[in-house]
Amino acid sequence: MSEITGVTFPVPKPLMPRFFAEGKTVFIKPATAFKHLRSGMKLVFYQSREDTGYVGEATIKRIILSDDPFAFFETFGDAVFLNREEVRAYVENQERWQGTRVRKEKPGKRTWLALELEDIREYEAVKKPERFVPVGGKYLRE
Repeated sequence: MSEITGVTFPVPKPLMPRFFAEGKTVFIKPATAFKHLRSGMKLVFYQSREDTGYVGEATIKRIILSDDPFAFFETFGDAVFLNREEVRAYVENQERWQGTRVRKEKPGKRTWLALELEDIREYEAVKKPERFVPVGGKYLRE
């Protein structure tokens, strides 16, 4: 099997300027497709909802996991690309995502992923991927 060189995650088009124009450098989401990531690998931004495709990339500087997504604001402050209200709404909607086998009386906490980024750059044109990029993201391979 080919070597993993990075990861891609979908980001809705309205949020994409936060990385390229507003200088946000920390991408957070519930932890998926992260176990094989290392500092120095690439994060490729997949723009979702409209004008879909790869729109830019960054180098992963640091990877942090936490059961509390609000802890990332303590660590990174305003560099986080989502604001506290957006994270709060995301967390409140997590009940919808629980599988049918999850015990409803005591759902487990979901681990969150933070990728601190550097060398963020936007592509001149949207690049269409060969395959669909799922919500959970996917590894990029050489």
